[in-house]
Amino acid sequence: MEAKTPEASKTVLTDVVLPGETNALNNLFGGELLARMDRAASIAAGRHSRRITVTASVNHVAFTKAVPLGSVVTVEAKVSRAFRTSMEVCIDVWIEDRQSGERTKVNEAIYTFVAVDETGKPTTIPEVIPETELEKQRYAAALRRKQLSLLLAGKIKPQDATELKALFD
Repeated sequence: MEAKTPEASKTVLTDVVLPGETNALNNLFGGELLARMDRAASIAAGRHSRRITVTASVNHVAFTKAVPLGSVVTVEAKVSRAFRTSMEVCIDVWIEDRQSGERTKVNEAIYTFVAVDETGKPTTIPEVIPETELEKQRYAAALRRKQLSLLLAGKIKPQDATELKALFD
């Protein structure tokens, strides 16, 4: 199984915010944005693994700016790190000023997907080879997030969370 770069999984979805997708303040519903991010992340995970993928968790979401009615919204997703059967996908959300073309980042999220076979059994996937500085940062941080998640779930002991311990040494 040949390793892949995050760029190989890059998925970009662009759409416009319509009236039926907004709340009483005429901003995009958070749940609608989560669904768009999940779709983009699913495609990215599938591109990396070339398998069926299922959402295992939504690890982080930051709604930093509202997305107004009529906005052009772009959701960008890339696999940041792959483990044996799971992979972390980082998602950035941008809105574009229709007159100037200027883009503003309004949201980011981290999802975890698991690759499965036709029977739903987890299956192995290729490794990720980060290239850019941001990809390298996200790659390193993914292991710390995984160890924290395993530690909080009681699946590893504190002394086994080596990447987390290194933050405090």
